[in-house]
Amino acid sequence: MEMLKHPVSGCITIIVATFALFAANTAQAERFELGASAQNADAVIGCLYPMTGRSATYGRDSISGIKIALQDLEAEAKSGLDVPNLRVIADDPRSKASYAVRLAQDFITNDNAKFFCGIVSSGVAHAVSDLAKNEKIIMVGTDHASSRLSIEAGHDYYFRVTNDSWTSMAAGARYLRDLQKETGWKRLAFVGPDYDYGHVSWTDLQLALDELGVEYETVGDLWPKLYEPDYSIYINALQSAKADVVVTALWGGDFIAFIKQAASTRFFETTRLANFDTGANYDVMMALGDQPYPGLILSARHHNNWPDTGRNKRFVKQFHDMTGRYPTYAAEGAYTGIIAIARAIEKAGGVDDDRALITALEGLQLALPEDPPGFASYIDPETHQIVQAQAVGTVVHNEDFPPSKLMVGNWAIYDAEDLKPSKEMVKRRRDAVAGGSEAVPPPTP
Repeated sequence: MEMLKHPVSGCITIIVATFALFAANTAQAERFELGASAQNADAVIGCLYPMTGRSATYGRDSISGIKIALQDLEAEAKSGLDVPNLRVIADDPRSKASYAVRLAQDFITNDNAKFFCGIVSSGVAHAVSDLAKNEKIIMVGTDHASSRLSIEAGHDYYFRVTNDSWTSMAAGARYLRDLQKETGWKRLAFVGPDYDYGHVSWTDLQLALDELGVEYETVGDLWPKLYEPDYSIYINALQSAKADVVVTALWGGDFIAFIKQAASTRFFETTRLANFDTGANYDVMMALGDQPYPGLILSARHHNNWPDTGRNKRFVKQFHDMTGRYPTYAAEGAYTGIIAIARAIEKAGGVDDDRALITALEGLQLALPEDPPGFASYIDPETHQIVQAQAVGTVVHNEDFPPSKLMVGNWAIYDAEDLKPSKEMVKRRRDAVAGGSEAVPPPTP
């Protein structure tokens, strides 16, 4: 394909008038299309994001992040740069792997998609990743986080452009190590959703703590179902176990529900609650009201108030100007996915050579809103996982992002290179799968 004959102007136009604003989580899911028409597109990207239920916020914000990416590409085109003319199609997988695979297959068959992107659920992502491998379609993960997707199940056609569970838990392990030096905590418990992401997060945390030589006692690991409405039995069990620290992989509405239900007990009087992957999301800050519960330790894959850089401020302002609200981390992830695909097409000179596109993505450097000064994220050529810094902190009063009255502050910053999985660990986990193991068993502390 000859590169970029088509202008990018009008790239954020909604082509099919089926897209409805997500005014409420109960809104009907609709297929939507953004960007170039089918006739004028250099590449079609098929995305899967939730548009209903507890996780609908992530789909809504992802769509806005895609719009910002298309706006930025349009501005580059108007300045005279050669950028690909992208067509983005999205639909709701309804948290069902089989349905997601059907939609993804339709993207290929009916829309001539050359790329997949998105997906919140790691379980769903595994199924679509298998399809991407079989159909030789490059998949760029922008939200799901199970490290098994890039380590045990990694393949040439799978890439991820947001922190995975290993990155977040490696940062969390470092925070817990330093907290132990300060407070002497010993008793650790874990609560996470009973599917791939939750279990891998717990394994990743234990592996990371072991690598750092942190000594602790596990006093419980609990597995509520995804979208569990009532956490009372789990909260009671954690209190009975007398955990000093509880780490959770609950996310979105589930994490908010857990916090609110725990706050009605004496949980926060005796226990620190840490969420190193999704806990500092803006929807959580909103839900906390004006009450910074003691003992909350939080991080997320993007923060509105960190880093304090022009690039991050610009992204947050673009989002707020477009939507009237502040973004969850899903927005920056979706933005990154579209920009990464555009840069890969530019480097490869088009979309006809799969190997050229894969090579372009391997090692691709991306200066992103979540990058601290002096660092640019890049995609690790071995695992296809983006390498990023991470900040962990506690909840403080901050009214710079209304209507939220709280944000995370008191930051501990962890360098990106320190959070990469070692080559030895990657090999060990891949060898375990090759030897017939479903997953690496958690170590014994």
